[in-house]
Amino acid sequence: MARIRLRNVNVDIPVYDARSRRLISKEILLRRIGGAMKVDSDSRVVVSALHDISLDIEQGDRLGLVGRNGAGKTTLLRVLSGIYPPTDGTVEASGRVTPIFNISLGMEMDATGYENIHMMGRLLGLTNDEITATIPDVEEFSELGDYLTLPVRTYSSGMLMRLAFGIATARPAEIVLIDEAMGAGDSAFQKKTQERLDRFLSKSSIFVLTTHSEQLMRQFCTRGVLMHNGKIEMGGDLDEVYAKYGELLV
Repeated sequence: MARIRLRNVNVDIPVYDARSRRLISKEILLRRIGGAMKVDSDSRVVVSALHDISLDIEQGDRLGLVGRNGAGKTTLLRVLSGIYPPTDGTVEASGRVTPIFNISLGMEMDATGYENIHMMGRLLGLTNDEITATIPDVEEFSELGDYLTLPVRTYSSGMLMRLAFGIATARPAEIVLIDEAMGAGDSAFQKKTQERLDRFLSKSSIFVLTTHSEQLMRQFCTRGVLMHNGKIEMGGDLDEVYAKYGELLV
């Protein structure tokens, strides 16, 4: 049974190393990551990106993460996916996870589309036979034709997204994590993407989404969590979460 459990999770991201004297703009970091600056036990300046996060996500949950830019939504998704380990606290997850964000991350730009299907498939934990079985589906969805034989550095950003999204959604996953909505191409192709996402999510056990579109949030999610300054402000019914979010925006 798919499940994710977080207990008292903190994530501190170092931004200043006294030995290298490298310092990233505080304003840029707070806008992109959220949280507050502090000095850790190793005398490094860090951003406290998540603070004391406890959350249970159970089988059948369709959870939306709501909040301003920098509230901690993307950082939380990366903790759920295993990309960011917690500085403190525990994360327990059971079930195969497919993260769909920074969607071209892991692509080799000098490799062909077909070669990237194999490489990304392995990153997603697929066997060689499973990867081979997905190729006709990715070909049909991406509509890239002979471009799949070319290096992906020759692709437009839209073509790259179509390939990466096709690979990521080619096999069912128990736990699906999405950061922002996917969209590339004309309205007909976006409709095709939406239909593919609907089918993909219908087979998942857990779905977690962050998007600035309230319409998409209400379309896909049944409950919400409001993030603010790296903390969970509240969780529950989407109407209640958006009402509280509106108060924070005033």
